Amino acid sequence: MISRARQLLAAALSGALLMLPAHTGIAAAQSAHATTAGKVQSIALARTAADVKRVADYWKPEKFKHTDSYSPATPGTAAAPRSTSAGAAAGPATRAAANTASKASTAKLSAGRLAAPALPAKGAQVGSTMGKVFFRFGDKEYWCSASAVAARNRSVVATAGHCAYDPRQAKAADYWIFVPNPGPNGEQPTGIYVASSISLHEDWIGRGDYDYDYAFVTVHRGFAWVNKNGQYTMQDVGRLQDNVGGLGLEINKKPGTYTVATFGYPAGAQPDGSRPYDGKTLRMCREGRTIWNAAPPLDLQKGVQLQACDFSAGTSGGPWVIDFDRTRKIGSLAGVNSLTWDRDGDKRYDAVSSPYFDTVAGTVYQRAAAQRTPAKIA
Repeated sequence: MISRARQLLAAALSGALLMLPAHTGIAAAQSAHATTAGKVQSIALARTAADVKRVADYWKPEKFKHTDSYSPATPGTAAAPRSTSAGAAAGPATRAAANTASKASTAKLSAGRLAAPALPAKGAQVGSTMGKVFFRFGDKEYWCSASAVAARNRSVVATAGHCAYDPRQAKAADYWIFVPNPGPNGEQPTGIYVASSISLHEDWIGRGDYDYDYAFVTVHRGFAWVNKNGQYTMQDVGRLQDNVGGLGLEINKKPGTYTVATFGYPAGAQPDGSRPYDGKTLRMCREGRTIWNAAPPLDLQKGVQLQACDFSAGTSGGPWVIDFDRTRKIGSLAGVNSLTWDRDGDKRYDAVSSPYFDTVAGTVYQRAAAQRTPAKIA
């Protein structure tokens, strides 16, 4: 456990965005891409029709009736050995500390939006770009928050790195699916999307470095289960972005210069044992300003913290949205929920943090956006 003055506890948090190809005509961007591309890895999950069918068969309709029994993933679920002690004391989260040990790229894009946000599809439900991901590590099911990301392949989901890859086991999650806007009883109103591959930074894969606790997952076309003569069959419902829309992506946005709203499906207990949330409803922390933060025991040198947020486990991977339009439910992604904090030691979470989305994050996204998937799965 951490000292009362600065107590850090891991939690689970989800996010969506819509992007178009970026870096056009910007020399610095091209240089940064060349520098960072070698640090990005894409790991194949379900690539063939047989793979997709295997995953789909695992998530038959009756499986969703028991999602309340699955564990909301936390960094402790999928962190490197030295990171699992999200129990080591973290020093004061100051901007100076983050700047001193910054791992920023040698060449960066200018801060700003890489693409305009996409409107949700006609008739889409409130917050339809956001949802839950379900997966397994070993023989145990987990879930996190996540959201659709607009991309040229129209098939990208953003979430936390620990919701897709476990550095302790050097292993990607299995049976990974995304369910946008899930119902409280496991309903899948806009389909189920099986992961084709995940794109991550090598320092999350190899070290569990929390500066890179994010993943962009390329998914197959969605499907819905249809009961025909007492047998469930898969029915193709199209590409993710066509069905739910997405958010724009913001990179190199300096903390303190913007306000952000965070989203997710909190479910875990507070440090005092109370459970104010049940994980069935999409929640939003109030919009607030961000600050730099750092936690050397977790290799977190350039984290971004949002205060006055009581999110708990279940919200990992949920989106940080800039310029959130409450009417159209769109905006731009600037981070994902990674860690939760009890800063004053009163046994209640009071802040969340995200890795800083810089040029490197944009490069990881681009890798996911470039992946191809079959034109039809069912």
